[in-house]
Amino acid sequence: MILDVGEKVHIIERRYFVGDISRHLVGEIIKSSNNAIRVKGYVWVLDVRKGFIRKPEARERVLYPGDRSTINIIPKEVDLDEVKYVISPEGVIVTDGKKFRLDINEFGSKR
Repeated sequence: MILDVGEKVHIIERRYFVGDISRHLVGEIIKSSNNAIRVKGYVWVLDVRKGFIRKPEARERVLYPGDRSTINIIPKEVDLDEVKYVISPEGVIVTDGKKFRLDINEFGSKR
C-alpha cells in the first residue's frame, strides 16, 4: 500500500445513488496493509440545510480503498481538531484556517 502509518488523510466516500449521504473522513492512518487502511479521525456528513457537520466523537474505521473513495493527503503539521468545512462562492473548502486548504470540486458552484 502506498499509504503509510502516521499520514493524515481526507477521504471522500463516493455515493451509489443521488439520495445517499455524502460522507467524508478526516483522520490519521494507524495501520496499513496491501489492501486496507485503518484510520482514526472524524466523520463529516452533509446536511443539505447546514452544510458539512462533524460527528463529535473520533472513530476508527477500516477502509478498503478503491473506486468508491478518493484519498487526499493532508500535510503532517495540520491539527485534525482544527479542520473545518467552509462554503465559499468557489464551492466547499476543507481548511485548518491556517495554511491547509483543499477545494472539494464535486460541490463547486456552476460557473
